[in-house]
Amino acid sequence: MATTDVTATTLEQTITDNDIVLVDFWADWCGPCKQFAPVYQKASEKHEDIVFAKVDTEAEQQLAAQAGITAIPTLMAFREGVLVFSQAGALPGPQLEQLIDQVKGLDMDEVRAKVADAQAEQQA
Repeated sequence: MATTDVTATTLEQTITDNDIVLVDFWADWCGPCKQFAPVYQKASEKHEDIVFAKVDTEAEQQLAAQAGITAIPTLMAFREGVLVFSQAGALPGPQLEQLIDQVKGLDMDEVRAKVADAQAEQQA
């Protein structure tokens, strides 16, 4: 599957409707973003079961702000609607593959339990 451009109006639905979604926050003027783009594209062609989304931070400045993007490229990974990874910086191909394997291997019942525990601590 090729990469998919998402916007503020389509991001939430994309995350909700798919099991695993990777989101690359990028900009056209960003050198590291341009270096990461072919790595991301290649992974998208290899992993057809994952949605590889891209957010142009210049066109979607409000979305980038809401997502707390302070440096680009930033890669986020969502599994079953839960943010499970967020990191700024371009990943080399092998590290991206390792991240994908880790996201696929997550025990989501355990992840949801940890999220619930963290939310309970914040409310206490």
